[in-house]
Amino acid sequence: MIKNFKIIFLLFYTTTSFAQSRSVYNDKKKGQLSISWGWNRDAYTKSTIHFKGADYDFTLFKLTAHDRPTKFSYHNYLKFSRLTIPQTNLRISYFIKDNLAFSFGDDHMKYVMDNGQSVRMKGTIDRTGNYKGIYDGDKTITEDFLTFEHTDGLNYLNFELEKYFEWYHSKSNHLIVSGLIGGGAGVLFPKTNARLMDYERNDQFHVSGFGLSAKAGFQTTFFKHIIIKFENKYGYINMPNIVLHKEGIEGRAKQSFILAELYGKIGATFSLSRKKNDSNRTKK
Repeated sequence: MIKNFKIIFLLFYTTTSFAQSRSVYNDKKKGQLSISWGWNRDAYTKSTIHFKGADYDFTLFKLTAHDRPTKFSYHNYLKFSRLTIPQTNLRISYFIKDNLAFSFGDDHMKYVMDNGQSVRMKGTIDRTGNYKGIYDGDKTITEDFLTFEHTDGLNYLNFELEKYFEWYHSKSNHLIVSGLIGGGAGVLFPKTNARLMDYERNDQFHVSGFGLSAKAGFQTTFFKHIIIKFENKYGYINMPNIVLHKEGIEGRAKQSFILAELYGKIGATFSLSRKKNDSNRTKK
């Protein structure tokens, strides 16, 4: 009986040792770095915008707006000199712990106010011309009065924490699927294309406000190093310092709204550590 026990123990020890020695690649190990690039679609809630300058001070209530996706073509999306023309996303993530990354990104969105809409307008315009007067009622927004866009763009430069949860890991390490959640904050750095009455527009990048955001999505890793990610982000944008006119002319706007962003990205992941990237956990 003792002899049989020794045989069983030896078989168990050998099998367990062999299983534990089989390494599993960890694409989200501490010290791992990933870089990804992709494209987005966006939706915005209605926004109340206050305009104030040397000879005007008025508010437009509950304005609607939309994004402006670029028509897909090799020229617009894949040509290196035009990579930043569409609505794009860039993110660099560094894993400070296994499955926990600190990241920096630029969500390059586009915000276009809908022209032709009728909204409530309240305030005054003292500038000589067709629009001088006191307002407190409905106003149809025409292009000769106002065009208002963040199309170069609505740039949300942000830092985020990202938490990953592994869903599937193939025995060959060639396919890893993980869910993720994250959140962060950042600044808005738009190039606002706004023309109000006969003023010349500014068209300069500037810090206009801040944003807060949360997201969820998933990442698929192929052959250890190629990643594809899809994420859905919701955020609060507050811009109290939107520059409207060319330098030297007084004119600011402020607005806030909620955004919903859906985007897909492709990229690469690799380890910055010289140590072998594997785990001794048992493969199942």
